[in-house]
Amino acid sequence: MTGQMTDAMSRIYSCMTGDHQGIWGMDINHWDWVPGVGVISILDYGEKIGQAEAIHYVQTWVERNKHKADALNVINAMAPYAVFPALYRRTGEKWLLAKSQEIAQWMLYEAPRTRERAFEHTVTEAVEFREQVWADTVFMAVLFLARLAKLTGDKQLAEEALEQTMLHLQLLQDTNTGLLYHGWNCEAGNHLSAVHWARANAWIVMSVPEIMTEISGLAVIPAELYERYRTLAAALRSCQAADGLWHTVLDRVDTYKETSASAGIACGFLRGIDAGLLDVSFMEPAERTLTGVLSLINPVGEVAGVSGGTPIMPSVDAYNQIKIYPTLYGQGLTLQLLTQFKYSSASEQATEGK
Repeated sequence: MTGQMTDAMSRIYSCMTGDHQGIWGMDINHWDWVPGVGVISILDYGEKIGQAEAIHYVQTWVERNKHKADALNVINAMAPYAVFPALYRRTGEKWLLAKSQEIAQWMLYEAPRTRERAFEHTVTEAVEFREQVWADTVFMAVLFLARLAKLTGDKQLAEEALEQTMLHLQLLQDTNTGLLYHGWNCEAGNHLSAVHWARANAWIVMSVPEIMTEISGLAVIPAELYERYRTLAAALRSCQAADGLWHTVLDRVDTYKETSASAGIACGFLRGIDAGLLDVSFMEPAERTLTGVLSLINPVGEVAGVSGGTPIMPSVDAYNQIKIYPTLYGQGLTLQLLTQFKYSSASEQATEGK
């Protein structure tokens, strides 16, 4: 399977970096969360696998697109900045660090917040989600803060990353099931349609292990965070389908199975094991996801079964009607899963034990 994974990663990367100008889900040359997830994933692939071409691609992507970022200080457009700390380590380019610190200060002191102090999920589109907390924010913005905190040793950034992670878990986690709701409305005091959307859960389950690792030694991580993460992971394992995928609404088997969420959740399991948050029993569900996802990558590297951009929908049925088509985040989360399998110490041990 190692050769199959290597080939699949190469095809996915090639597909992501091809010419898809004007295609919303696949156009990498603009500044927002969709290409942001793409370049985060490409850099992850490049660094962990030792793929110099991929690292260089991200460096040139930043140069080509950085001028587009200045007018986009919204939480959902913070995602591309998550590559800046690693690129600064490699190049020492002062602009990368200066821009990172500028954006971090905007997050700390200017970004809209809810009454609970969570980042309001602002977006580039002309629509307002007033006082709404979305799970997506942890990946799109908090991950950057944690990475910059590690780079600079800034305890204030680490504390903010920790606070935001805790707030999102506290506000979104269903106390009955352990799963996460897609969002929370602070004004109404409810979870809107109260749907356990799969990709919302994926953003958090794959981000928390890295955030905790990055801020370790800079902030005191409470036992509650460990407990909530393990509860979430156990709840996700309990609703995985036999083929290794998850339904787009986790606890509704009448909704379609969704690839990007499945890849993100399984990647989170691997990272959770490597970070000491989860035990090795979570390797088995991750391996089933790997098998299922590999079958959904076509010869040109497109990942099938990925749902389009999804705001908080009014009902379960509305989530089930979201169209499916290739996207950079679907490509990216799949690439991160395959990369994590190649890189993970836990997967190496599992392979050796067979």
